[in-house]
Formats: sequence, structure tokens, C-alpha cells
Amino acid sequence: MYSGIEVWRIENSRPGPICIVVCNITICLPQTFASKSGVLRHDIHYWLGKDTSQDEAGAAAVKTIELDAALGGRAVQYREVQDQETNKFLSLFKPCIMPREGGVATGFKQVDEDEYKTRLLICKGKQYVQVKEVPFARSTLNHENIFILDTQSKIFQFNGSNTSIQERAKALEVVQYIRDTYHDGKCDIATIEDGKLMADADSGEFWAVFGGFAPLPRKTAARNEDITTDCHPTKKLLSVEKGKADPIEVDSLTRELLDTDKCYILDCGLEVYVWMGRNTSLDERKSASRVAEELLRDSDRPKSHLIRVIEGFETVTFRSKFESWPQTTNATVTEEGRGKVAALLQRQGLNVKGLLKAAPEKEEPQAHIDCTGILQVWRVNGQNKVLLSAADQSKFYSGDCYIFQYSYTAEDKEEHLIGTWFGKQSVEEERASAVSLASKMVESMKFMVAQTCIHEGSEPVLFFLIFQSFILFKGGLSDGYRKYIAEKEIPYETYTEDGVALFRVQGSGPENMQAIQVEAVAPSLNSSYCYILHSGSTVFTWAGGLTSPDDQDLIERQLDLIKPDLQTKPQKEGSESDEFWELLGGKTEYPTQKISSVPEGDPHLFSCMYSKGITKFIVQVMEIYNFTQDDLMTEDIFILDCHSDIFVWVGQLVDTKSKLQALTIGEKFLKQDFLFENLSCETPIYIVMEGSEPPFFTRFFTWDSAKSSMHGNSFQRKLTIMKHGGTPITDKPKRRGTASIGGRSSGAPEKPQRSRSVSFSPDRPRVRGRSPAFNALASRFENPSSRNLSTPPPMVRKVYPKSGTPDSGTKAAAIAALTESFDRPSARETLMPRIVKKAANPAASKTTSPEPNTKENSMSSRLESLTIQEDVKEGETEDEEGLPIHPYERLTTSSTDPVTDIDVTKRETYLSATEFKEKFGMKRVEFYKLPKWKQNKLKMGLQLF
Repeated sequence: MYSGIEVWRIENSRPGPICIVVCNITICLPQTFASKSGVLRHDIHYWLGKDTSQDEAGAAAVKTIELDAALGGRAVQYREVQDQETNKFLSLFKPCIMPREGGVATGFKQVDEDEYKTRLLICKGKQYVQVKEVPFARSTLNHENIFILDTQSKIFQFNGSNTSIQERAKALEVVQYIRDTYHDGKCDIATIEDGKLMADADSGEFWAVFGGFAPLPRKTAARNEDITTDCHPTKKLLSVEKGKADPIEVDSLTRELLDTDKCYILDCGLEVYVWMGRNTSLDERKSASRVAEELLRDSDRPKSHLIRVIEGFETVTFRSKFESWPQTTNATVTEEGRGKVAALLQRQGLNVKGLLKAAPEKEEPQAHIDCTGILQVWRVNGQNKVLLSAADQSKFYSGDCYIFQYSYTAEDKEEHLIGTWFGKQSVEEERASAVSLASKMVESMKFMVAQTCIHEGSEPVLFFLIFQSFILFKGGLSDGYRKYIAEKEIPYETYTEDGVALFRVQGSGPENMQAIQVEAVAPSLNSSYCYILHSGSTVFTWAGGLTSPDDQDLIERQLDLIKPDLQTKPQKEGSESDEFWELLGGKTEYPTQKISSVPEGDPHLFSCMYSKGITKFIVQVMEIYNFTQDDLMTEDIFILDCHSDIFVWVGQLVDTKSKLQALTIGEKFLKQDFLFENLSCETPIYIVMEGSEPPFFTRFFTWDSAKSSMHGNSFQRKLTIMKHGGTPITDKPKRRGTASIGGRSSGAPEKPQRSRSVSFSPDRPRVRGRSPAFNALASRFENPSSRNLSTPPPMVRKVYPKSGTPDSGTKAAAIAALTESFDRPSARETLMPRIVKKAANPAASKTTSPEPNTKENSMSSRLESLTIQEDVKEGETEDEEGLPIHPYERLTTSSTDPVTDIDVTKRETYLSATEFKEKFGMKRVEFYKLPKWKQNKLKMGLQLF
């Protein structure tokens, strides 16, 4: 839980309230967290301005320790120095810190309101921006940094040629802050690109302020001065006693070296930690802090951060410095400490009711998406996938792998989730095949879908809510599983209806219930669950002593799926029959504690830096504190760690190869365990693409979908928003919806009826040069019996208006209109070219048949005009005869450079060379050498002679 920021200023060695950051001393209590155990935790930062004296710095350190003691002695304390602040501190004052000159004794320097001082600022940082005023001179500018020239009438941002897009975007946030703070939001903004001599008014005005343009030197000394090197790469542990620090000589650092009755200093070069044991006194902690301050004042040391931690509340970075650190829980807090914290927070105006005790966990699961969508499931069989029927798509086997596609409505548009599920007994070859097949489906849908990877036993709540009634059987049906057990000489023990089987029933209700087959032995029972035991036609139900009536109601619902229309023999814990125990191999002890699921923790966002090589794939991450949606840059990959789930967010401008590596990045993140959470490598991973963020991801942000749908890089987007008063301007058209399935249109706002038996597949290959509208019409003439039943129809746009059944009158009317283009039905075989037999040409139908429905034809022409452009872009630059294929933009009359030798009204222009020859019986070059009247007769399907 986050409770806000409280700031004090040190005045005469005493803290006083303050509302601004100054070049003196500031103590900041930025965050108050309520952990799962109900204990409040805090972060305390004390900030030292550049003009702070040693006495003032010492007073700030002492007051920080006293404040921690008042809060119960469990805060992490950070020493911040001006221009050397930690990222965590900078994140509290977005977009940046703008220090003021002077101090409390001087009353600050007064600024004449009639005279606005022009100043030059330098901005550094990709995720967090550090801003510092520099000398106002042309020699200050360089290619390595971003500069902001703040004048009375206009703010200029000068982008060094060697700066990144992310740095420029972050600097724009500073420009926005300056305009809103110092110009009342009424100042013009201009961006100047280093090295681009554009003859525009903004560039001329910018260089005129410096006395005219002059080229900048290639390298500057100022850039090198900012490079900080760690001259103390090795870690040193020192024990503090009686105001002195004595080094401890050890080969490796372990938790056992730290005594709860002492204070220690861990010197890591750029970071210095003071560890204070729980049994140390307040004076001992102050003494250890003074020793650490003296250590930092050594002239030979680098500029280091000082962090003080209390035993039991160590940070992740501190624990990472040790070779081994046992898993610990939060230290206990006395009622006296709780009372002090409550009193302090009440004085700040915070309602502390309920904060000192852990809130009860909500049992009702939340899906955060529409669960009435369309589900389609395939079982992976070797290198292929087999489509499952509606009756079997919720029945999985532990030895198999599955791919599922779930389509649902979100914000009036169709969204998709493509996932893979791996059984515990599945083979590695089929796991790799499942990932490859799912990746192809995602790639074929232009990465505009969410993707997930789920392992048996680690399924998220979302998975069960999508499947509703999920049944897991032992064994497998795939060829890979059968081959594996044959090679290992393992008995084939796949579930059979006539055999002995035991199912554990779990879930929260009819929309979320599961039956998991377990070993048919007594130790598989648990007092917190209900079970179904059957042997042929004999069926037992067993209810544990800790189950509720709602749990027992789920048994009856699952019996309808596993053993319908059979009489059951109810059993209660403690009064079982002998026959029941005989089927389980005899009565033995069994557990009584419920299997706990992984709780959802506080979300942590990480920016991801990764190598693009194949042989060595290394992921480095940096945590982003107090994150917002604006921290997600379209050029990068980010990881959102929610403890129970991992989200890998991929920006639109990330290259395709890196997009395909998103799942690997998530797996590497789990293995490296950056937060020391001991997460399982089978934790569910979601791949989220920018522009298609699902609701179960955006709930962690204050989300504006218009921002993720904008064109351009991060800098261009923020510049557009800034120039339009903070409103995102999107010229990107809405993403096309998928075909209407089961009478449901992609843009329909109403809730559809749940239909899981019919869906679509995005991975069916499309003939080059044909639009989706062409393929949709062509599919009406295909032989249904010749289609591979494991591959559903292709994902196409709906050519006809929305209808409830495939055999609607609209479809019949369209086919009838096409057939009317032929004069004699008996002569169709001789007059229709071979290509038309396979797939009717919409263009030919349009030129000869009447138009009974103007709305239909306008819709069809609109679809065709859009899909033609898409087909040409996806095609090659030359066809099989070497003839050029021009982009559609050059074929339209509104183009600035139209193609003159092609008739844009003819659909045949887009046929491939092979199709062209089949249709007209000659090559394209030969066709266009014919007179116009002959060409027209051929296009109408008539013979020349």
C-alpha cells in the first residue's frame, strides 16, 4: 500500500515541514507499505544539497535514525546527495528535481518577476532524468547530451546526435514540467536536432540566442567527467564497535556472519550499507552511521550511496551481496511500535483503520476479462496440432501439450489470447513444437495478440475461468508421449472409464471448477477437498471434514461430466465404508492442509536489456520505481513481475526477432530471480504486445489506450501529446476485427452467447495476390469434405452483413449474383476459366452482374480497397516473369506519383503470373498486346472467336 510523500527540512538541527526540495537538507518519508502480514514498512530518504555543511549532514543522519525509531525500527534509510540521487528517490519527484539556490538562512534568492532569467539545463537519464543548470554558452553544448534552453517566450530542447530516443522522450517531460511550472502552461515549445541544418524559424531562433550557428566539437571533456568508475569492486565487511570499524576477513559473505547484537558496514564501492541488528541500541546505530559518513568523506573514494537497513527488513540488493541468504519472514512488531506508527500517520491525516492488521484475502477470483468469449483448443501431436471438439476442449491429459486461442470483446473490439499448456509428463519435443506452432499463430496475426505459457500445477485463475469446467486426466494420447513411454519401458496408464480413478474436485463455483486426477491411494486425500472415486460403474464421492456445502455442490456438477447417469455412494470423512478403502489400497494417513496457491504480490516493473545473440542470451534488468504507463517505451521490452504471474510487454518498434524471443526473456527472468522471491520456473508468463494490452495487464496502471495506439517513437508521441494539450492524437485506424463466429460480429457491443464449438485459425496460408475478401468468396465453392478438419477456416473479414447462420439469404443472394454473370448455365464449363472454377472473381462479378444491394456492394468494395493494399505490401517486388508489382498507393489517383501504364479499375492487375495465365490462357505481356475489345471479352469470360 502506498500512502504518499511527507517532506521535512532541517532547520537549526531540527526538522520542520516543507513543500519544496531545496539546496539545503531534506528528509523525505516517501512511502508506507502494508505487507501481507499487516506490518507497516517505510522508506526514508534524507537529501543533502550541494551547500550542506558536515554538521548539518550529521544532524540529518541522526534525525533520520530517530524518525525510524519512532516508526517502529523497520525503515530502509537512504542518503541522497544532490546530483547523485538514487533512482528510487528520483522516481518520487517525476519528472525531475529542480533545486533552488540558497537555503533557509538566506530566505532563498528572490527572483525579479519582471525579468525572466534565460537558463541552460542539461538532462541525463533514460529512465530517470537528472537535471542540472550549466553555463549559458555555445561551448557547453555537445553531441552526447540533451539540453533545454529556457527563455521567456519559448523553451527549446536540443537533442544531441548521440542521444537515444528514450532520453529525448524523458527530456520532453522536463520541458512539460518547466512550461507548466514557470510559464503557466502558455509557452511555445521547439525541438532542435543536432546536426540537421534545417532552415526553419525555430533553429534560427535557437542559434541566434547563442550568437549564431557554429559546429560543435566532436568530443567534449564534460562528458568524460561524468563517468564514475568503481575503484572498490570487492566487497568488504566491517564490524562497528565503540565508534570504530574493524574489517572481517572472510572468503565469502554469508548471513551467519551478522550478529543481531552488533552493527556492520558492507562496503561495495558505489554502495555502502549499514546493517543494524534488532538488539542494538539507538546510540549504537547513530555511532555506526557516523562511521559510515566518515568513510564516505575519503577523497579517494568514488561517489557512493549510503543505505541503512534493519535486521529482518533488508532490501533485495543488500541480500544479493551475500553468497547465501535464507528465506526469512517479517520480524515481529510490538504493540507499542504499532501505536507509534498509528499516531504518526494520524497526524498526517491518514486513516489508519485496518492498516495494522492484514486484510482477509478475497476468495472470489477475478478474471479481469470477458469470460463469455470463444474458445478453441488443439492438442499437439508431434509437429502438428489436432483441433479438439467442443466436448473435449476442456479435457486435458498430463502427458500432452495443448494450444488454445481465446477470443473476447474488450473496449468494443475483438481481442485474442493464444496460450500453450504443458503437462507434467509431456515430452520436450512436443513442448518445443507447441511453442513453435503458437509463435507462428501470433506472428501470422501481426503480433497483435496476447500470448501465455502455462504449466500443469501452476495454472492462473484466468486459465480456469476461461475453461470453466476443467478436467485433467493422467497419461497422454499424443504420439510423442506413446513413443516416450515405449522407449523408457513405462506402463501405459492413461485414464480409462472402466478403470480405477480418483479425482480431486476444486474451484470456487460453476464458472471455475476443476477435477484433477491423482493417484488412487489414500495419501492423495486431503481434508480440505472433495473427491470422486470410480471403478467402472461403482462411483464414490468423498467430502473432507474441512469442506463447505459449496465445495460439495461442485461434486455433483463434475459427476455430470465424468460419470453421468450413475448412482453414487456418498462418503464423509471419518465414516467411510470398507469398499471405499479397498479401492484405494487400504486406509493410511493423509494430509489435512489445503494446497495453497501462489499469492499475487505487489507489482514490480523492470526495463529489460538483453543481448540479441543466439549462443549467449543474457538478460539484464533495472527496476522502475513508482511506474506509470508513460514508463513503457515503444522501443523497449519491459517485465512486470506480479509474483504469481510474469508479464513481458513488447513495444511496437521492437524488431521482429526480439519479439519472437519475448518468451525466452521471461524464462531467463524467472531463472535469475532478481527479487529473491524463489519463484518457480513454471510461473505463468504472458507476452503482451503494445496496442493489444489485455485488461488483466492494464489493471496495474492508470491506462489510456489512446497512447498505446499512437504512431511514431516515444519522442514523437510525447511531442505530439505536448503540442495538443496532453490529448493523444491517433491517426491509426482501428484494428480489423476477426470473422463473425457463431453469429457474433467483432464490433458488436452486446454480450454474445457462449459458443465454444466453432472458431477460427489464423495460420492457414493465403495465396499471394489474393485479398481476404477474394478468399472468403472462393471458400464458398470449395468442397467441404476436402478440407483438413484439424485446420479451421481462415481468419477473414466478414464480406456479408451479420447473419445468424452460415446458410443465410445474404450468402445465397451473393452467389446468385455471381452466377447471373454467365448467360447460359449449360455453357459454364466451357466459358468459365479454370481459375474461376476454383474461386470466383469478385471483380468479374462486379463488372457484369446487377447490384441488388447497394449497402452490400459498398461494403465489399471498401474491404477490397483495403485488402488490396495489404496484399501488395506482403507480396514480392517482382512477379514470376520479372514484371514489377507497384504499391497500391501509386495506383490510386490521389497519389503524387501514380503508375500510368496500369488500369487501376481492373482487379486482374493483382493476379499472380500463374493465375493470370490460367485465367486468360496467355502471359500477361501477350494479353496487354491485344486490342482493348479483345481484352474486355476475355475479362468477361467470353471466347474471342
